[in-house]
Amino acid sequence: MTKIAIIGLGKMGISHLSILNAQQNVNVVGICDNSAYLANLLEKATSIKSYTDPERMINECAPDAIFIATPTNTHASLAELALNNNIHVFCEKPFCIDIKKGAELSKLAEKNNLVNQVGYHCRFISSFDKAHKLVLNGVIGDIYHARAEVYGAVILEPNGKSWRSASREGGGCLYDYACHGIDLLHLFMGAPNSVAGTVLNPIYSRDVEDEVYSNFSYPDGRTASIAANWSDRSFRKMSTRIELWGKNGKIIADRQEVHIYLNSMASAPDATYNAGWTLLNNLSLKDPVDFYLRGEEYSIQIEHFIACIENRAINTRSTFYSAHNTDVVAEMMNVDAAASDTRDSNRNSISVKNKGSNWIRTVKEAISADLTAKSQK
Repeated sequence: MTKIAIIGLGKMGISHLSILNAQQNVNVVGICDNSAYLANLLEKATSIKSYTDPERMINECAPDAIFIATPTNTHASLAELALNNNIHVFCEKPFCIDIKKGAELSKLAEKNNLVNQVGYHCRFISSFDKAHKLVLNGVIGDIYHARAEVYGAVILEPNGKSWRSASREGGGCLYDYACHGIDLLHLFMGAPNSVAGTVLNPIYSRDVEDEVYSNFSYPDGRTASIAANWSDRSFRKMSTRIELWGKNGKIIADRQEVHIYLNSMASAPDATYNAGWTLLNNLSLKDPVDFYLRGEEYSIQIEHFIACIENRAINTRSTFYSAHNTDVVAEMMNVDAAASDTRDSNRNSISVKNKGSNWIRTVKEAISADLTAKSQK
């Protein structure tokens, strides 16, 4: 039986709590939130011991693993606390905006041989997983271009002060929405060596961006692009899509389907595929989960994390290290946008540009060193 504690009882924290409580091999031993009222209310409803101090919860409950579902600017300190206490960590995305700290925590988790995972749930959606397997099997040949898109209706009017309006708390479309697209591009393409033409524009927000666009380049000549907009009323909920162009065909995948276009049957996995288009529906790809909440991927990622703990397999499908790569590219996009004249009213125009060219150069050097270290890993 794996003992779990949860820090942060917002939407994701309560979602994780619901799924974890349905797992036969899990015992939730503690819940923690800085709101004593909320923590006490949940203790009465669940009989799980509640806390407002994470360190006290760790000392008294001795969990095997911790789920961190707090604002992004607290992820680093909470993850470090857990890792230093020999506790496995599941952390919500984005992992750590401070890329140097993210690199340190990735190394610490590996050094301590602890299971570590970040909540990039798209990696656990059956259609994206199937597309990834097709690519690994060379069905569409070498990929030369990819495009990721993430849209939704989150900010639809001028908004007041909240975590969504605070860039360093993980607010803004880049870290809350576009990071899913960046992570998918990492899954299919690896890390880019440069970004260009980045646009981080506000639509309704005052201090953060509501739309994100950028172009990625890779050392071998491959390219990719990303588009994200969380102020798009045409979408009822978050919609994520990736297109992959290969020498033997093309793949388009979203939450519901995988479309495969093959130039010929020579690269077809089996006779069920066509020369031309083949459609695979997500319903035919996924296995049922014990507890369905907001999508089967949320249960699948938790089941995967618990299984890795039981098997002492630290290389999960969404490690600190892979999530750190996403944070590095997001920072590259910040630097690229700050160095351009494409924006003049959002948060980076104010808080980044005013730091001057020395700051931009320092970040570029840090990113370059980090990319070099990753290439040698």
